[in-house]
Amino acid sequence: MGLWTLLEGFLLLANALAILNEDRFLGPRGWSFSEVSGTGRAKSLKGQLIGLIYATQYLRVPLIILNVITILVKLVSG
Repeated sequence: MGLWTLLEGFLLLANALAILNEDRFLGPRGWSFSEVSGTGRAKSLKGQLIGLIYATQYLRVPLIILNVITILVKLVSG
């Protein structure tokens, strides 16, 4: 397993977190950002995971650019 494979794995994980919908998936399970930020539990593990999910959703445009670069590198290198 090389460094490139590891980076692709992290990119796939970031893509998986970026497509989670708050209204249909996160909210009914108690993982909404407003629930954690209002109670002051932002330092808990759950609060940090929710913060990570919202950070990846906020950075969708750089994530799209990274996906395009990865696809182009895979097309060129084979």
